[in-house]
Amino acid sequence: MRNRIMEQKLDYLHNNPVIEGYVFEPHEYKYSSAIDYAGSKGFVNVVLIE
Repeated sequence: MRNRIMEQKLDYLHNNPVIEGYVFEPHEYKYSSAIDYAGSKGFVNVVLIE
């Protein structure tokens, strides 16, 4: 189970490109781990937090 603070920080990181207007959805930003959490593979090596 994910820690609440860790989940909050991860959400913040994933939503920054959306807030800045670079993309419409977090998983669309190719340098974000949000792609991996959405089920695809991005450019960054990621260990998913479950």
